[in-house]
Amino acid sequence: MSLADHLFTDMCTDIIENGFSTEGEKVRPVWEDGTSAYTIKRFGVVNRYDLSKEFPALTLRKTALKSAFDEILWIWQKKSNNIRDLNSHIWDSWADEDGSIGKAYGYQLGVKHEYKEGWMDQVDRVLFDLKSNPFSRRIMTNIYVHQDLHEMNLYPCAYSMTFNVTQEKESSRLTLNAVLNQRSQDVLAANNWNVCQYSLLLMMIAQVCGMKAGELLHVIADAHIYDRHIPLVKELIARPAYEAPKVWLNPEITDFYDFTVADLHVEGYEAGPQIKNIPIAV
Repeated sequence: MSLADHLFTDMCTDIIENGFSTEGEKVRPVWEDGTSAYTIKRFGVVNRYDLSKEFPALTLRKTALKSAFDEILWIWQKKSNNIRDLNSHIWDSWADEDGSIGKAYGYQLGVKHEYKEGWMDQVDRVLFDLKSNPFSRRIMTNIYVHQDLHEMNLYPCAYSMTFNVTQEKESSRLTLNAVLNQRSQDVLAANNWNVCQYSLLLMMIAQVCGMKAGELLHVIADAHIYDRHIPLVKELIARPAYEAPKVWLNPEITDFYDFTVADLHVEGYEAGPQIKNIPIAV
């Protein structure tokens, strides 16, 4: 069993056995048939993934790593808010007739701000700080911009990354770590997807800054399993698990903006069968 499988199984078991139900409460999401989508939830779930030990892809079922990588490039590299720049359909439900999701996600990362060092967007500011002042405790992004919430088709779920650099004894290379803050997460549909894509982001940034990828700390304020997902989750966490796959990026890439999906390499990814037609609450 990979470490990611172990963390996922423990988290889901804890939510199911010790979580709080929202049944009967006023909730926003609905199922396709118009029925209210209730959840069982845990507050303040924290998981730690050490990328120096393994890549945290689930093996209970396969995570589409290429698609996850494509989405993180769409948000962080292309800084796009239009689904026409994305090679999957996961955002279709939140896009307007022109393909826009409003002033959300990539849009916010592309907004330039004035700093003492000049005008930069949030991604370029992170890269600048990691290269010029890596031990700063102020290297972070935030896309939960209150003044623009009314123009977002979906409020950001994963909204903040805080980067922190450490140096191991007798090591000539620095280690890049990060905290991913998430206000809400549909555990079955999105947990490992988010873990994998932000692990890949950490790996990309570490590589172009000449560092090693260290730990990803994932903080979820509201980690929930939807009522119609509970039987699926129980079946999933009862499955046999396998060793984590080997995942690496093209080592020749030194510019963050040069990465493409083709630069992601995956080897030995053995996993259980996919769960098809997972109902998604909107």
